[in-house]
Amino acid sequence: MTEHKTGTRQEWLAARLELLEAEKELTRRSDQLARQRQELPWVRIDKEYRFETDEGTASLADLFGGRSQLLVYHFMFGPDYEAGCPTCSSIADGFNGFVVHLAHHDVTLCAVSRAPLAKLQAYKRRMGWSFPWASSFGSDFNYDFHVAHTKEEWQSGAVEYNYRTMDVGPSEAGAQMASSAGTDWETYRREGPGMSAFALEDGAVYHTYSTYERGLDILWGMYQWLDRAPLGRNETGFWWRRHDEYDGR
Repeated sequence: MTEHKTGTRQEWLAARLELLEAEKELTRRSDQLARQRQELPWVRIDKEYRFETDEGTASLADLFGGRSQLLVYHFMFGPDYEAGCPTCSSIADGFNGFVVHLAHHDVTLCAVSRAPLAKLQAYKRRMGWSFPWASSFGSDFNYDFHVAHTKEEWQSGAVEYNYRTMDVGPSEAGAQMASSAGTDWETYRREGPGMSAFALEDGAVYHTYSTYERGLDILWGMYQWLDRAPLGRNETGFWWRRHDEYDGR
């Protein structure tokens, strides 16, 4: 017997209509926030960044692939990782499906990680992914966009991430994810997830937006479904796995 509140169809409908008003307000607020994102001032990028891609060495402008907009997912895969971050991997599972739609709407989606290209290519084959993925190995790109930090920064306790100074201590879930990536916690935490948006206009590249931590929730399709399931996220600790690691798949 369920312990959740039960009721009649009429009671459900009344409660659902009340919730619908709240959902509509959230939608309107979300539309307003989208406009605010688009109204942020663009910051021109004059620094030269070099990436390694399946097509060879590329500049940041090259990553646009002939389009005027670029969305970069900062995928946690450090040079010393043996596998990509399991959380980033779960998020990236959705990329193959909509990257083609974005490409036909003047937007290129590309993941960027600090691991050497060969590691990214091998992991990409394992996961069955086809979306663009560039290596920033040896570049300042991840550091400049605050998704990579040096050992010295962490030891100082003054790491800039998600627009604030922070220091993340070890946790059981963190240690599990680090082990899952084939590394230790101190090495694992030098990388961070995020996404950044860029515009290309008259040959110049502009940074337009970046988000981190819970700002990535909306990109994690799995959770959007769970938020609508009867028990919601209903989670304790690190429960998700790479899609080829579940039993009985």
